[in-house]
Amino acid sequence: MLTLQDIHKSYGKDEVLKGISLQVNQGDVVSVLGPSGSGKTTLLRCVNLLEKPNKGTITIDGVSVNAEKLTRKDTLRLRRKTAMVFQSYNLFANKTALENVMEALVVVQKMKTAEARKKSLALLEKIGLAVKADHYPAQLSGGQQQRVGIARALALDPEVILFDEPTSALDPELVGEVLEVIRNIAREGVTMMIVTHELSFARDISNHIVFMEKGLIVEQGLPQQLFNEPKHERTKEFIRSRVPAWDFEI
Repeated sequence: MLTLQDIHKSYGKDEVLKGISLQVNQGDVVSVLGPSGSGKTTLLRCVNLLEKPNKGTITIDGVSVNAEKLTRKDTLRLRRKTAMVFQSYNLFANKTALENVMEALVVVQKMKTAEARKKSLALLEKIGLAVKADHYPAQLSGGQQQRVGIARALALDPEVILFDEPTSALDPELVGEVLEVIRNIAREGVTMMIVTHELSFARDISNHIVFMEKGLIVEQGLPQQLFNEPKHERTKEFIRSRVPAWDFEI
């Protein structure tokens, strides 16, 4: 489904990713954890080439690109396999919730307006926002805006949905509604990569956990193994510092 092989990314002399290799299978929910500055978001953005790696190979559903030989055609082909949900929502302020979901269907996929409207309304219904279809982003809470962003990603029927800390910009009381939508999507077997600081959520929703630090994958494995019996001392330190002692045994 998704294979990353020896992905490197530098900004000048700052090497952010130092040779990341990762396999994500169809239907996997992979959560990427790690301290700030570990390269998590950069890795996610490299998957759909919002950031272009300096080196490495990315393969999604049979489409494979070499970072050192990228063409515009390669970039477009790979991006059509993914959709991204950003931490800052990235909705068009001058478009309603419905129009935000419809936009890529009409402009990118050239879907007829009536068909795009029907599909978008169904997705807004799915995330519990059909009654807000005609509201503009400024009229929506942060949680509602993020749910519209998720509906927009689902509209593209991507092979993989990439979530970049989808709750980090939300007030604490709004986090739950967004996480519940993501849980529901996971139950449908949608393949996802999630960069998150919500460790309990990552444990519950994921079937694979990746822990990164300083541009490297320090440890990865099943949630139960990584949270309860981490092999690397740095992983233990990270979990201990963020999870109450009564929640996990290490």
